[in-house]
Amino acid sequence: MKINPNAQLDASQIQDRRGRGRGGGRVAVGGGLGAIIALVLALLFGGNPGSFLGASQQPASQQPATPDQASLENCEFGRDVQQNPDCRFLVYVNAINDFWTDEIARRGSTYRPAQTVVFSGPVQTRCGNADSSMGPFYCPADETIYFDIGFFQELETKFGARGGDFAEAYVVAHEYGHHLSNLLGQFQRVRTQQGPRSDAVRLELQADCFAGVWAQGATQAGGPNGEPFILEITQEDIAEGLDAARVVGDDYIQQRFSGTVRPESFTHGTSEQRQRWFLTGFQSGDLNRCDTFSAQQL
Repeated sequence: MKINPNAQLDASQIQDRRGRGRGGGRVAVGGGLGAIIALVLALLFGGNPGSFLGASQQPASQQPATPDQASLENCEFGRDVQQNPDCRFLVYVNAINDFWTDEIARRGSTYRPAQTVVFSGPVQTRCGNADSSMGPFYCPADETIYFDIGFFQELETKFGARGGDFAEAYVVAHEYGHHLSNLLGQFQRVRTQQGPRSDAVRLELQADCFAGVWAQGATQAGGPNGEPFILEITQEDIAEGLDAARVVGDDYIQQRFSGTVRPESFTHGTSEQRQRWFLTGFQSGDLNRCDTFSAQQL
Protein backbone atom coordinates (compact mmCIF):
# COMPACT_ATOMS: atom_id res chain seq x y z
CA MET A 1 0.00 0.00 0.00
CA LYS A 2 1.48 3.31 -1.10
CA ILE A 3 0.82 6.27 1.20
CA ASN A 4 0.86 9.71 -0.42
CA PRO A 5 3.63 11.76 1.26
CA ASN A 6 1.80 14.98 0.33
CA ALA A 7 -1.56 14.04 1.87
CA GLN A 8 -2.56 16.42 4.64
CA LEU A 9 -3.69 14.54 7.74
CA ASP A 10 -6.45 15.42 10.18
CA ALA A 11 -5.20 14.61 13.66
CA SER A 12 -8.53 15.64 15.22
CA GLN A 13 -9.95 12.22 14.25
CA ILE A 14 -7.67 10.35 16.64
CA GLN A 15 -6.76 10.55 20.32
CA ASP A 16 -3.42 9.12 21.38
CA ARG A 17 -3.84 8.00 24.99
CA ARG A 18 -0.82 5.74 25.19
CA GLY A 19 0.75 6.12 28.60
CA ARG A 20 -2.34 7.90 29.90
CA GLY A 21 -4.19 5.20 31.82
CA ARG A 22 -7.80 6.11 32.46
CA GLY A 23 -9.27 5.18 35.80
CA GLY A 24 -11.87 2.61 36.60
CA GLY A 25 -9.61 -0.30 37.38
CA ARG A 26 -8.07 -3.07 35.35
CA VAL A 27 -10.22 -5.62 33.61
CA ALA A 28 -8.69 -9.02 34.36
CA VAL A 29 -8.62 -10.89 31.06
CA GLY A 30 -6.85 -13.49 29.03
CA GLY A 31 -4.94 -12.38 25.97
CA GLY A 32 -5.65 -12.15 22.28
CA LEU A 33 -8.76 -12.55 20.17
CA GLY A 34 -10.62 -14.71 22.67
CA ALA A 35 -10.89 -11.56 24.75
CA ILE A 36 -12.08 -9.61 21.73
CA ILE A 37 -14.90 -12.10 21.22
CA ALA A 38 -15.93 -11.75 24.85
CA LEU A 39 -15.83 -7.98 24.65
CA VAL A 40 -17.96 -7.96 21.49
CA LEU A 41 -20.61 -9.93 23.38
CA ALA A 42 -20.50 -7.32 26.13
CA LEU A 43 -20.79 -4.45 23.67
CA LEU A 44 -23.64 -6.02 21.73
CA PHE A 45 -25.70 -7.34 24.61
CA GLY A 46 -24.90 -5.02 27.49
CA GLY A 47 -23.01 -5.32 30.75
CA ASN A 48 -19.47 -4.83 31.89
CA PRO A 49 -16.92 -6.55 29.61
CA GLY A 50 -15.33 -8.08 32.68
CA SER A 51 -18.43 -10.18 33.31
CA PHE A 52 -17.97 -11.91 29.94
CA LEU A 53 -14.29 -12.64 30.51
CA GLY A 54 -12.56 -15.43 32.27
CA ALA A 55 -10.09 -15.56 35.13
CA SER A 56 -7.39 -13.07 35.96
CA GLN A 57 -4.56 -13.82 33.57
CA GLN A 58 -2.58 -10.63 33.02
CA PRO A 59 -2.44 -9.27 29.46
CA ALA A 60 0.73 -9.33 27.40
CA SER A 61 3.01 -6.56 28.58
CA GLN A 62 3.38 -3.46 26.42
CA GLN A 63 5.81 -0.61 26.86
CA PRO A 64 3.52 2.42 26.99
CA ALA A 65 4.64 5.53 25.19
CA THR A 66 4.97 8.72 27.17
CA PRO A 67 2.32 11.29 26.28
CA ASP A 68 4.64 13.21 23.94
CA GLN A 69 6.57 10.27 22.51
CA ALA A 70 5.75 9.73 18.84
CA SER A 71 2.20 11.00 19.38
CA LEU A 72 -0.16 10.48 16.48
CA GLU A 73 -1.57 13.91 17.23
CA ASN A 74 1.69 15.37 15.84
CA CYS A 75 1.26 13.70 12.43
CA GLU A 76 0.57 16.38 9.79
CA PHE A 77 1.35 14.85 6.37
CA GLY A 78 1.72 11.40 4.87
CA ARG A 79 5.48 11.88 4.70
CA ASP A 80 5.56 11.97 8.53
CA VAL A 81 5.27 8.17 8.40
CA GLN A 82 8.97 8.16 7.54
CA GLN A 83 9.85 9.73 10.89
CA ASN A 84 7.05 8.24 12.97
CA PRO A 85 5.80 4.95 11.48
CA ASP A 86 2.77 5.02 13.77
CA CYS A 87 1.43 7.94 11.71
CA ARG A 88 0.23 5.30 9.24
CA PHE A 89 -2.66 4.59 11.60
CA LEU A 90 -3.85 8.19 11.24
CA VAL A 91 -3.63 7.71 7.46
CA TYR A 92 -5.92 4.66 7.71
CA VAL A 93 -8.41 6.49 9.92
CA ASN A 94 -8.50 9.59 7.72
CA ALA A 95 -8.84 7.56 4.53
CA ILE A 96 -11.69 5.49 5.96
CA ASN A 97 -13.65 8.42 7.38
CA ASP A 98 -13.24 10.47 4.20
CA PHE A 99 -14.36 7.59 1.98
CA TRP A 100 -17.50 6.89 4.01
CA THR A 101 -18.34 10.61 4.25
CA ASP A 102 -18.37 10.84 0.45
CA GLU A 103 -20.03 7.47 -0.13
CA ILE A 104 -22.90 8.06 2.29
CA ALA A 105 -23.38 11.61 0.94
CA ARG A 106 -23.61 10.15 -2.56
CA ARG A 107 -26.47 8.03 -1.27
CA GLY A 108 -28.29 11.10 0.03
CA SER A 109 -27.48 10.80 3.70
CA THR A 110 -24.91 12.07 6.19
CA TYR A 111 -22.07 10.06 7.67
CA ARG A 112 -21.02 10.86 11.23
CA PRO A 113 -17.29 10.06 11.57
CA ALA A 114 -16.25 7.85 14.45
CA GLN A 115 -13.60 8.91 16.91
CA THR A 116 -10.54 6.68 17.29
CA VAL A 117 -8.57 6.18 20.49
CA VAL A 118 -5.11 4.60 20.54
CA PHE A 119 -4.29 3.36 24.02
CA SER A 120 -2.03 1.09 26.05
CA GLY A 121 -2.98 -0.68 29.27
CA PRO A 122 -6.47 -0.06 30.68
CA VAL A 123 -8.97 2.25 29.02
CA GLN A 124 -12.39 3.46 30.12
CA THR A 125 -15.22 3.51 27.58
CA ARG A 126 -18.97 4.06 27.74
CA CYS A 127 -19.26 0.31 27.12
CA GLY A 128 -17.24 -0.43 30.27
CA ASN A 129 -13.60 -0.83 31.22
CA ALA A 130 -11.34 -2.49 28.67
CA ASP A 131 -7.73 -3.58 28.37
CA SER A 132 -4.97 -3.73 25.77
CA SER A 133 -5.17 -7.49 25.49
CA MET A 134 -8.68 -7.28 24.05
CA GLY A 135 -7.34 -6.00 20.76
CA PRO A 136 -9.23 -3.49 18.57
CA PHE A 137 -12.92 -2.97 19.31
CA TYR A 138 -15.80 -0.60 18.60
CA CYS A 139 -17.99 0.82 21.35
CA PRO A 140 -21.40 1.79 19.93
CA ALA A 141 -22.30 3.74 23.07
CA ASP A 142 -19.63 6.39 22.43
CA GLU A 143 -19.19 5.67 18.69
CA THR A 144 -15.47 5.22 19.20
CA ILE A 145 -12.94 2.70 17.95
CA TYR A 146 -10.25 1.65 20.41
CA PHE A 147 -7.02 -0.15 19.62
CA ASP A 148 -3.58 -0.79 21.01
CA ILE A 149 -0.97 -0.62 18.26
CA GLY A 150 0.83 -3.54 19.93
CA PHE A 151 -2.01 -5.80 18.78
CA PHE A 152 -0.81 -5.71 15.19
CA GLN A 153 2.51 -7.25 16.14
CA GLU A 154 0.65 -9.90 18.13
CA LEU A 155 -1.45 -10.65 15.05
CA GLU A 156 1.77 -11.86 13.42
CA THR A 157 3.68 -13.39 16.34
CA LYS A 158 0.80 -15.07 18.14
CA PHE A 159 -1.78 -15.70 15.45
CA GLY A 160 0.52 -16.33 12.51
CA ALA A 161 -0.60 -13.60 10.10
CA ARG A 162 1.74 -12.41 7.36
CA GLY A 163 1.32 -8.83 8.53
CA GLY A 164 1.87 -5.73 6.40
CA ASP A 165 0.35 -2.28 6.20
CA PHE A 166 -2.82 -3.43 4.50
CA ALA A 167 -3.39 -6.18 7.06
CA GLU A 168 -3.45 -3.38 9.65
CA ALA A 169 -5.70 -1.23 7.47
CA TYR A 170 -8.13 -4.15 7.07
CA VAL A 171 -8.45 -4.50 10.86
CA VAL A 172 -9.09 -0.77 11.31
CA ALA A 173 -11.54 -0.72 8.37
CA HIS A 174 -13.38 -3.69 9.91
CA GLU A 175 -13.91 -1.74 13.14
CA TYR A 176 -15.16 1.23 11.13
CA GLY A 177 -17.47 -1.24 9.42
CA HIS A 178 -19.07 -1.77 12.82
CA HIS A 179 -19.51 1.99 13.13
CA LEU A 180 -21.24 2.09 9.75
CA SER A 181 -23.48 -0.81 10.78
CA ASN A 182 -24.38 1.12 13.91
CA LEU A 183 -25.25 4.26 11.92
CA LEU A 184 -27.37 2.19 9.55
CA GLY A 185 -29.32 0.62 12.43
CA GLN A 186 -27.94 -2.88 11.88
CA PHE A 187 -27.02 -3.39 15.54
CA GLN A 188 -30.72 -3.43 16.33
CA ARG A 189 -31.09 -6.59 14.26
CA VAL A 190 -28.80 -8.58 16.53
CA ARG A 191 -30.75 -11.07 18.65
CA THR A 192 -28.69 -14.26 18.76
CA GLN A 193 -25.25 -14.19 20.34
CA GLN A 194 -23.50 -17.38 19.23
CA GLY A 195 -23.61 -20.04 16.56
CA PRO A 196 -22.58 -20.41 12.90
CA ARG A 197 -25.68 -18.55 11.63
CA SER A 198 -26.11 -16.21 14.59
CA ASP A 199 -26.78 -12.51 14.29
CA ALA A 200 -23.43 -11.81 15.97
CA VAL A 201 -21.66 -13.64 13.13
CA ARG A 202 -23.76 -11.78 10.55
CA LEU A 203 -22.76 -8.45 12.08
CA GLU A 204 -19.06 -9.36 11.96
CA LEU A 205 -19.26 -10.53 8.34
CA GLN A 206 -21.03 -7.33 7.41
CA ALA A 207 -18.12 -5.35 8.87
CA ASP A 208 -15.73 -7.44 6.74
CA CYS A 209 -17.83 -6.66 3.66
CA PHE A 210 -17.85 -2.94 4.45
CA ALA A 211 -14.05 -3.08 4.87
CA GLY A 212 -13.87 -4.55 1.37
CA VAL A 213 -16.06 -1.78 -0.06
CA TRP A 214 -13.70 0.76 1.48
CA ALA A 215 -10.65 -1.03 0.07
CA GLN A 216 -12.14 -0.91 -3.43
CA GLY A 217 -12.45 2.90 -3.26
CA ALA A 218 -9.68 3.73 -0.80
CA THR A 219 -7.52 5.61 -3.29
CA GLN A 220 -10.39 8.05 -3.94
CA ALA A 221 -10.32 9.43 -0.40
CA GLY A 222 -8.48 12.74 -0.07
CA GLY A 223 -7.23 15.03 2.67
CA PRO A 224 -7.99 18.71 3.40
CA ASN A 225 -5.52 19.79 0.69
CA GLY A 226 -7.15 17.58 -1.94
CA GLU A 227 -4.31 15.06 -2.06
CA PRO A 228 -5.39 11.39 -1.78
CA PHE A 229 -4.26 9.60 1.35
CA ILE A 230 -3.46 6.34 -0.43
CA LEU A 231 -1.99 6.24 -3.94
CA GLU A 232 -2.11 2.52 -4.62
CA ILE A 233 -3.45 -0.76 -3.26
CA THR A 234 -1.94 -3.79 -4.98
CA GLN A 235 -3.01 -7.40 -5.24
CA GLU A 236 -0.28 -8.18 -2.71
CA ASP A 237 -1.95 -5.76 -0.31
CA ILE A 238 -5.29 -7.50 -0.77
CA ALA A 239 -3.57 -10.83 -0.11
CA GLU A 240 -2.27 -9.41 3.20
CA GLY A 241 -5.78 -8.34 4.14
CA LEU A 242 -7.22 -11.74 3.26
CA ASP A 243 -4.56 -13.44 5.34
CA ALA A 244 -5.45 -11.24 8.32
CA ALA A 245 -9.10 -12.20 7.81
CA ARG A 246 -8.05 -15.85 7.81
CA VAL A 247 -6.35 -15.73 11.21
CA VAL A 248 -9.30 -14.00 12.89
CA GLY A 249 -11.78 -16.67 11.80
CA ASP A 250 -13.49 -18.54 14.63
CA ASP A 251 -12.48 -21.94 13.30
CA TYR A 252 -8.84 -20.94 12.87
CA ILE A 253 -8.60 -19.44 16.36
CA GLN A 254 -10.29 -22.40 18.04
CA GLN A 255 -8.18 -24.95 16.19
CA ARG A 256 -4.94 -23.07 16.84
CA PHE A 257 -5.45 -22.53 20.55
CA SER A 258 -7.63 -25.42 21.69
CA GLY A 259 -7.33 -28.03 18.94
CA THR A 260 -11.13 -28.26 18.70
CA VAL A 261 -13.59 -26.38 16.51
CA ARG A 262 -16.99 -25.73 18.10
CA PRO A 263 -19.35 -24.04 15.60
CA GLU A 264 -22.02 -23.57 18.26
CA SER A 265 -19.74 -21.01 19.94
CA PHE A 266 -18.90 -19.00 16.80
CA THR A 267 -19.23 -15.22 17.13
CA HIS A 268 -17.24 -13.89 14.15
CA GLY A 269 -17.51 -16.47 11.34
CA THR A 270 -15.04 -18.86 9.79
CA SER A 271 -11.86 -17.87 7.99
CA GLU A 272 -13.43 -18.71 4.64
CA GLN A 273 -16.53 -16.64 5.40
CA ARG A 274 -14.55 -13.63 6.53
CA GLN A 275 -12.37 -13.72 3.44
CA ARG A 276 -15.34 -14.23 1.12
CA TRP A 277 -17.36 -11.37 2.54
CA PHE A 278 -14.36 -9.04 2.38
CA LEU A 279 -13.97 -9.98 -1.29
CA THR A 280 -17.70 -9.47 -1.86
CA GLY A 281 -17.32 -5.88 -0.76
CA PHE A 282 -14.02 -5.36 -2.55
CA GLN A 283 -15.06 -6.81 -5.88
CA SER A 284 -18.46 -5.12 -5.97
CA GLY A 285 -17.73 -1.82 -4.22
CA ASP A 286 -21.42 -1.88 -3.36
CA LEU A 287 -22.85 -1.45 0.14
CA ASN A 288 -26.04 -3.20 -0.94
CA ARG A 289 -24.10 -6.44 -1.40
CA CYS A 290 -23.25 -6.42 2.32
CA ASP A 291 -26.69 -7.33 3.66
CA THR A 292 -25.50 -10.36 5.61
CA PHE A 293 -28.68 -10.38 7.72
CA SER A 294 -30.73 -11.38 4.68
CA ALA A 295 -28.14 -13.70 3.16
CA GLN A 296 -29.04 -17.39 2.93
CA GLN A 297 -25.40 -18.38 2.53
CA LEU A 298 -22.96 -17.04 5.06
